[in-house]
Amino acid sequence: MTLPIRYEFIKACKQSGARLGILHTPHGSFETPMFMPVGTLATVKTMSPEDLKEMGAGVILSNTYHLWLRPGEDIVKGAGGLHGFMNWDQGILTDSGGFQVFSLSDMRRIEEEGVHFRNHLNGDRLFLSPEKAMEIQNALGSDIMMAFDECPPYPATFEYMKKSVERTSRWAERCLKAHKRKDVQGLFGIVQGGEYQELRELSAKDLVSLDFPGYAVGGLSVGEPKDVMNRVLEFTTPLLPADKPRYLMGVGSADSLIDGSIRGIDMFDCVLPTRIARNGTLMTSNGRLNIKNAKFERDYGPLDEHCDCYTCRNYSRAYIRHLIKANETFGIRLTTYHNLYFLLNLMKQVRQAIREDRLLDFREEFFEQYGFNRPNAKNF
Repeated sequence: MTLPIRYEFIKACKQSGARLGILHTPHGSFETPMFMPVGTLATVKTMSPEDLKEMGAGVILSNTYHLWLRPGEDIVKGAGGLHGFMNWDQGILTDSGGFQVFSLSDMRRIEEEGVHFRNHLNGDRLFLSPEKAMEIQNALGSDIMMAFDECPPYPATFEYMKKSVERTSRWAERCLKAHKRKDVQGLFGIVQGGEYQELRELSAKDLVSLDFPGYAVGGLSVGEPKDVMNRVLEFTTPLLPADKPRYLMGVGSADSLIDGSIRGIDMFDCVLPTRIARNGTLMTSNGRLNIKNAKFERDYGPLDEHCDCYTCRNYSRAYIRHLIKANETFGIRLTTYHNLYFLLNLMKQVRQAIREDRLLDFREEFFEQYGFNRPNAKNF
């Protein structure tokens, strides 16, 4: 049986060790390292599929928990799965719903069988298990599914984290057994363990023994300092198979995308660029820009003079500021387009730097222009 998800290694950067590759899915092949826009409810907010293709998106994310609640996996399945439902003919990854269960619901009870919690919309009692998470994702029809894991809080004690890692390993095995469409959907395991190297090693050993077609590093970007994230990646990614894709979950700041790539990560996702766009915050080649600032009221230049996205080619800072201040949807559409394009283009530049064996040089140049090297610079 041909695996639905394959990773093709192209080359490693001689300067940094970062790797260039191709992720092969049933709905296309995409160069890595890559950033994946998040479309929680089967849509990337204010963006059309045509917009996403135009800006170079390959794989996008949708959320198992939210689609289970609205509109329900059976409705999505009836449309031919997520691809047919949302008119997207490229790659789709669905998370397991585990993060939402642990982050949105204060009233939850973890048992060996799964998690009892309340619907964050109406308070109804719900139960999600590894088997149920697989059933929902099989119905959604994504190219890449994620195993149901426990998402421990940060910080957590070694003792708590050890029990959590052991439970996640048992749940991962149950997910594999419950997965019914192995010929057309790939299932990734999620390595947990917090900042504890011993537990990351335990988690990776357990999951690699189960031979998933890909692996995610979970439990990062949850409040820990950036140097802790980088240190964890440095001892975790070498534990994962070199011939399988590696996915760092929930990371979307420009510095972390570059630093994660240097440490062997192939795939990233985050709501950050779309979320901050709705508040009028832009990612530009010179750092963060708050378009609501009064100094842009009569600024008729583009958001970023070095950017050639649709927004920057056609609209001024003054106009976009007006739209955002007036709560006009078109303003959010323009800022969202720009932020997503910025990160997708950043990853294109990262891939080119790997080809040219100069990713560390690129990092230094980018950080200097972006402002990460300035005292008191705000990274995001």
